[in-house]
Amino acid sequence: MVGAGVLSLPYAMAELGWGPGVTVLVISWIVTLYTLWQMVEMHEMVPGKRFDRYHELGQHAFGEKLGLYIVVPQQLIVEVGVDIVYMVTGGRSLMKFHDLVCKDCKDIKLTYFIMIFASAHFVLSHLPNFNAISGVSLAAAVMSLSYSTIAWGASVDKGVQADVQYGYKATTTAGTIFNFFSALGDVAFAYAGHNVVLEIQATIPSTPEKPSKGPMWRGVIVAYIVVALCYFPVALIGYWMFGNKVDDNILISLEKPVWLIAMANMFVVIHVIGSYQIYAMPVFDMIETVLVKKLKFRPSWMLRFVTRNIYVAFTMFVGITFPFFGGLLGFFGGFAFAPTTYFLPCIMWLAIYKPRKYSLSWWTNWVSSESGNSIFLNLCGKNKKSKIQSQYALQICIVLGVILMIVAPIGGLRQIILQAKHYEFYS
Repeated sequence: MVGAGVLSLPYAMAELGWGPGVTVLVISWIVTLYTLWQMVEMHEMVPGKRFDRYHELGQHAFGEKLGLYIVVPQQLIVEVGVDIVYMVTGGRSLMKFHDLVCKDCKDIKLTYFIMIFASAHFVLSHLPNFNAISGVSLAAAVMSLSYSTIAWGASVDKGVQADVQYGYKATTTAGTIFNFFSALGDVAFAYAGHNVVLEIQATIPSTPEKPSKGPMWRGVIVAYIVVALCYFPVALIGYWMFGNKVDDNILISLEKPVWLIAMANMFVVIHVIGSYQIYAMPVFDMIETVLVKKLKFRPSWMLRFVTRNIYVAFTMFVGITFPFFGGLLGFFGGFAFAPTTYFLPCIMWLAIYKPRKYSLSWWTNWVSSESGNSIFLNLCGKNKKSKIQSQYALQICIVLGVILMIVAPIGGLRQIILQAKHYEFYS
């Protein structure tokens, strides 16, 4: 759950400001926890059947064809977008590590560091499934907690900068607004677990007596507590110490102690190696399913080898071409994460449970905040009618998600264009 997007949260705070920034962080945490609970509940909503893929749940909610057309493009954009961002993140962190530990060494292009990072995935991408990368995933989880702690701890150690400023960095009203939009995408990108939650839940044994949603929901709660302990200190302390001069990756703003910051950047590399695979596995599954079932390719080791290497090469090439961490986060955070994380689960919930139109239950689905209570009653074991109470969804999930999907890509794309003006490609 704790992704490399946490490193951009101080930068997002700088573009949002104290009041709006804290509000957006808190609302995003609550809304995404609620929609994640919906996903966990819907995994086994049909007795004897498990929806192991996001698109399978979409097909059940919207129909066989429409479900695919709605969900699959969004999910692919999310997973491919995350892998592109992680290519850039891994390459930049390797470059920062090199520059810190070898200050007198010859400068090496960022392009080469991204290629070095990609080389690991030409090997790891041939592991068969999620269980096969469990060790890598565990290492990634430990690393993410470590570098998040180092990020805010080293910021505290450095202290508030003498010339710190907390005003908006943009000099024009239009610039401030577009940066605000991009920052919303940065925050959305940080909450990225929904797109693989069903695949992860599918690996948990389930029986009618002990359904998988029990241990899965407990895992989600632990994960979200850890998310809060990582995200809020990094975002608030990083912005407090550096103000609007903070980089789009907080670790880039930190220099000392050298050994600690170098270690944190290497932790980021290890983490995004594991996270890249988590998001690549569903893409491999989709590609190979289409090739075998639709195009009638013979399933073989060679087919896996070729398709997976082409995918890794593609994400590497795009990452090398557009290595703009902040802009990519804002664009993909709004364009892809807003639908799959903020409002698609709510719409599927409404489509599946179908409360009577204009009834009290229907209106409550859209305007009531009681559903937030049902989550925590469920968590405490006090909700004996969870199937009924789970019909209550927050309108804010859908409204905020749609707004986010519209405005955040605009801000992120503008940021990419502005950065590209002064960037020498493949440098």
